[in-house]
Amino acid sequence: MREMTKEEIVVRTINTKQLALYFYTPLCGTCQVAGKMLNIVEKVIPQFEFGKADLNYMPEFAKQYSIESVPCLLIFQNGQLMDKIYGFQSVTYLHEVLNKY
Repeated sequence: MREMTKEEIVVRTINTKQLALYFYTPLCGTCQVAGKMLNIVEKVIPQFEFGKADLNYMPEFAKQYSIESVPCLLIFQNGQLMDKIYGFQSVTYLHEVLNKY
């Protein structure tokens, strides 16, 4: 999963068929675990493009998408926000959620 800039997020959100965008903060322990789970899921769901961003540097996205806490996974399909996930229960759970799209 690669780090995305503000500009990349805007472009990818519009131009990518299926995008999973992961917002985190570096000092969040739960975010570290969630990131590791997403790295596994990314390998088994190739139809999604995955990206991540440090929410500390992107408060406008927190406001735009009403992100209440981290970790947060936003799922976009054809430019539309389809789902917002805060509870990263397990790799299996994330896999099932993403496979719905």
